Formats: sequence, C-alpha cells, structure tokens
Amino acid sequence: MAPITHFDENGNAVMVDVSAKAETERVAVARGSVLMAPATLALIQAHGVKKGDVLAVAQLAGIMGAKRTPDLIPLCHPLPLASVTVDLAIDPARNAVDIEARCKLTGRTGVEMEALTAVSVAALTVYDMVKAVDKGLRIADIRLVHKSGGKSGTWDAPAERPGGAG
Repeated sequence: MAPITHFDENGNAVMVDVSAKAETERVAVARGSVLMAPATLALIQAHGVKKGDVLAVAQLAGIMGAKRTPDLIPLCHPLPLASVTVDLAIDPARNAVDIEARCKLTGRTGVEMEALTAVSVAALTVYDMVKAVDKGLRIADIRLVHKSGGKSGTWDAPAERPGGAG
C-alpha cells in the first residue's frame, strides 16, 4: 500500500507537490446510484417533479460539482479540466437513477476526486429534488471505476456482480 501523502513528517496537512510530475492525459470515471420507491422513479420519468427536470438539473449540478472540487475537498489541486461528462440513466428494475461521471485533463495529477465529486453532487441533487415525495431515498455505491494516466497507469475496478449498481 502506498504511503499517505497529505501529511508532512510532523503530521501537518499539506497539499502534495506535483511540480516534478510529468504532464500526461488523465481520465477518471466514477459511478453511483440513487435508489427510490417505484412511484418516485415514475414521477421522474414523467417529468412530474415540481422543481423541474430532475435528470437535467442533476447533470448540470454534477458538472458544476466537478469544477468546484478544490473548493469542497481540502488539499485538492485546482485543475484545468478539459472535459467533464455526467450521464444519468433510469433503471426501473432496481428503482434507481444511475450516475456516471467522466473527467479528463492533461496535467500532473489525477482527476479521481473531480469524478467522485461530480457523481456525489448529482446524486445529492436528485435526492434534493424528490425528497418531498420520498423519505426513503438512498444514495449508494459511489465509487471510482476507472483511472488512467500518470506513472501508475491504468486501473479498472473489478467487474460488478449482476444486479449491482451502474
């Protein structure tokens, strides 16, 4: 296991110095889900939520969340994101809205936190928009599923079991 890099030799929190790292294309993909009652999912599908189009608003919120990651997560580097995509899909079999975010840049540090933040903010937005009609909402399985670039190369999460999120 790699050492934790956000602390100096005295235990003080520090932003990691990435100035000596090579600039490479870096990509991260994260996923998560919001689980709900069947009637809530039907309301989202029918565009019947009074606050507006849940999926469109959550998509925009996720993109904005990725861009604001260093304002939300201490010690994250502000990054010049080249691309952020957030896709939301309805899964009626699981009564879920599945979210996938993909962040990309050419730089000296990865974009995992941006992808995870995008999914988290999109999920929270779905939750906020339908919480009045469903008290049993559950945000689940937010995780990194792919990263590439840098000296550590490419990493992909193990395959998910059938019926799992995303």
